[in-house]
Amino acid sequence: MAAARKMQVNFLDGKILPALIRFAIPVFFSLIFQQLYSTVDTIIIGHTLGETSLAAMGSAAAVYDLFLGFTNGMGSGLAIVTARNFGTGAHKQLKKTTAAALVIALVTSLLVTIIAYASLNPFLRFLKTEETVLPEAYAYVSTIVLFFAVSLAYNLCSGLMRAIGNSVMPLIFLMISSISNIGLDLLFILVFKMGIRGAAIATVIAQVISVICCIIYILKKVPLLIPEKEHFKYDPALYKEMVSQGISMGLMSCIVQSGTAILQSGINSLGYLVVAGHVAARKLFSVFMMFSIGMMQAVNTFVSQNFGANQADRIRKGMKIAYIYNVILFCILGVLVTFIAPTMIRLISGSDEAVILQNGTRYLRFVVPCMAILGLLNATRTALQAIGQKILPVISSVMELIGKILFVIFFIPKFGYNAVIVCEPVMWVLMDIELLLAFWLNPYIRKKK
Repeated sequence: MAAARKMQVNFLDGKILPALIRFAIPVFFSLIFQQLYSTVDTIIIGHTLGETSLAAMGSAAAVYDLFLGFTNGMGSGLAIVTARNFGTGAHKQLKKTTAAALVIALVTSLLVTIIAYASLNPFLRFLKTEETVLPEAYAYVSTIVLFFAVSLAYNLCSGLMRAIGNSVMPLIFLMISSISNIGLDLLFILVFKMGIRGAAIATVIAQVISVICCIIYILKKVPLLIPEKEHFKYDPALYKEMVSQGISMGLMSCIVQSGTAILQSGINSLGYLVVAGHVAARKLFSVFMMFSIGMMQAVNTFVSQNFGANQADRIRKGMKIAYIYNVILFCILGVLVTFIAPTMIRLISGSDEAVILQNGTRYLRFVVPCMAILGLLNATRTALQAIGQKILPVISSVMELIGKILFVIFFIPKFGYNAVIVCEPVMWVLMDIELLLAFWLNPYIRKKK
C-alpha cells in the first residue's frame, strides 16, 4: 500500500512543473509502448508482407481509429470524474464513481463492438479503399474490432490509476505487453504464416496481457479504487454526469477520427504508393505526438484534481507551463526532423520507392513544426473538459471535421498530396482560436482569490 502511494504524484500542493513532468514522463513512455503495437505491425508488415499489405493496414487504420477513439475518449471522460472526486477527498464517492465507470464501460464496449463490426465493410468501401487491398484491410481491422472490450478495459484501468496520480504502473504493464506483442507478431506472421490477420491477433493478445496486469495490481495495491456491492447502487446524478462526460469526450474523439477517416478517403484516391508513404509518415507523427500527449494527460489529471479542490489559480499556472513546454518541444523536433525524415521513412516503410520516400519526408518536414499549435490545442481542450465544459471541445472537433470534408471535396482533387499536408495545420489554427478564447474567458478560470 505504501509503495503504491509513493508512485502517486501530488498535484494539489507544491511546485507544479516537477509534478507535471514526473507524471508526464511515465505517460509518455506508456504511449510510446502503446504506439509500438501498431508501429511494430507496420515495420514487420512492410518488411515481410510488402507494400500492398502496408497500404491495407493504412486504409484499415482510419476505420479502426474511429471506433477506438470513441471508446478511449469514453474511458478518459469517466476518469475525469474520478480525478475530481479524488481532488475533493471524497473516497466513498470515489468508489461509487469506479463502480459506475465499470458498468458504463461494459455497456459501451458491447454496443460499439456490434456497431463497428456490422459497419466495417461498407465503411472501407465508402473510404474508397482499393480493391487490391480491401481483403487484407478487412481481415486486419475486423479481428481487432471484435475485441474492443479489451482495449476499453485497459484504458479504463490505466485511466483510473492516473486519476489518483499513478502513471508509473500503466507504463510497466504496457512494457510487458509491448514486448510480448513483438514476439507474437514474429510468431504469427513469420512462423505461422497468418499474414496481416496474424498481426491483429498478436495485438489483441498483448492487450489482454496488459489488462490482466492492471486488474491484479489494483486488487492487491489500490483498495481505494475497489468498489463493494453497496457502491454499485444506482445514483442518477452520478450516472448522468459520468455518461455525459464520457459521451462528450467519446463523441469528440469520434468526430476527430471521422475527419481523419474522411481525409483518408481523399488520400486513398491518390494511389497505394501515396497511401503507403502517408502511413509511414503518420506513424512517425504519432510517435512525435507522444511527447505532447504525455503532458496533455498530466494536464487532464492536474486540472481535474484541482478543479475538485477549487484551486483556479493553480490551474492557470499549470496551463501556462504546459503551453511553454509544447512550444519548446516542437521547435526542437522540427529542427531534428529536417535531417532525419528520409531515413526514418525508409526504416518504417521498408521501401526505397521514390514516391513513398519523397511524400513521407515532405509531410514530416512541414507538419512537425506545426505540431506546437496542436499541442496548445490538445492541452486547452483537455482542460476545458476537466472543468466540466462538455460542448465547446466538441464544437472544435466539428470544425475540424467540416474542414477536412472541404479539403477532400475541393482541394485534394486539385492539389493532390500537397493539400493533404497543409489540411490539418490549417484546422489546428482555427480550432486553437476558439479553444483559447473559451478557456481563458471562462468565469471560473478568470476567478481570482
